[in-house]
Amino acid sequence: MGILKRLRDLTVASVNDAIDSMEDPVVMLNQYMRDMEVEIGQVEVSVARQVALEKKFRQQWEEALAFVEKRDRQVKLALSEGEDELARRALIDKKRYEARAKEYETLYTTASEAAQQMREKLAELKEEFYKMRAKKFTLMARAQVARTQKQVNQAVTGMGSESASRGFARMEEKVLRMEAEADISGQWKQTRLGLDSSLNALNKDELDEELARLKAALQEKKAEAVTK
Repeated sequence: MGILKRLRDLTVASVNDAIDSMEDPVVMLNQYMRDMEVEIGQVEVSVARQVALEKKFRQQWEEALAFVEKRDRQVKLALSEGEDELARRALIDKKRYEARAKEYETLYTTASEAAQQMREKLAELKEEFYKMRAKKFTLMARAQVARTQKQVNQAVTGMGSESASRGFARMEEKVLRMEAEADISGQWKQTRLGLDSSLNALNKDELDEELARLKAALQEKKAEAVTK
């Protein structure tokens, strides 16, 4: 039983977490407001029916009282004219309307009290609705700020992620390699130019020496010719 209870609790917790993650505050707040509007509408219909019932019982009560007054006048009129039997019948009818008036008075009082309670309940619901509506806009604004901040944080986190860091490191390494290759290429060119300069200088020295030997040989031949 202990294992089964733990499994059930874990399942319920997982379902609740999934539902919580799916709930959009803005969507849910709008839904709650619609639910409250429906509830208020239903209460308004009930209040209207109760008020109509209250008016009906009041009207019946007033009509019964009017008949009581009418029969009272008829009783007195019949007695003044010596119509005792008619007066007695009018009096019986008067008593019946008096009982009916009492009954309608009780129904009217009960209906009136119920209607008043329902009016108060409706007023409370509307007041709560207005409070919730004002709070809804605040919560929706806070939710939007939180959502935007979360998106910004995720973007910043994404920029500093491991994959991005590896990519930047790879590009930095490539740039360093390109710079090294360019530097080596420049050094080789300078070495080549230095070698060519050295070779040119060496060739110039050899030519000067060759010319000097030739000039010496010519002078030597000229000297021998003069001697002869």
